[in-house]
Amino acid sequence: MSVTRLDSAATQALLAELPGWSLRGDGKAISRSFKFADFNEAFGFMTRVALYADKHDHHPEWSNVYNRVEITLTTHDADGLSARDAAMARAIAAML
Repeated sequence: MSVTRLDSAATQALLAELPGWSLRGDGKAISRSFKFADFNEAFGFMTRVALYADKHDHHPEWSNVYNRVEITLTTHDADGLSARDAAMARAIAAML
């Protein structure tokens, strides 16, 4: 299935809509760092994101160290950002 890559205008609109996310240097991904009170809160957040990601078959690149979670979103099938990443970023924002 072909996935359409977001154009520059759509990418900029997405970044304006979602504070805290930044465009990776190559323009093919967005990333954000999240900080929580402790590990349990961070892990709970990751669990909510994981359930959404699995249901929508779109999975973030991420890491966790204690109370910090780093997330990068990109669509490999589009070789960059797609509507899937936009939906995932919006869902993540709603989980905070």
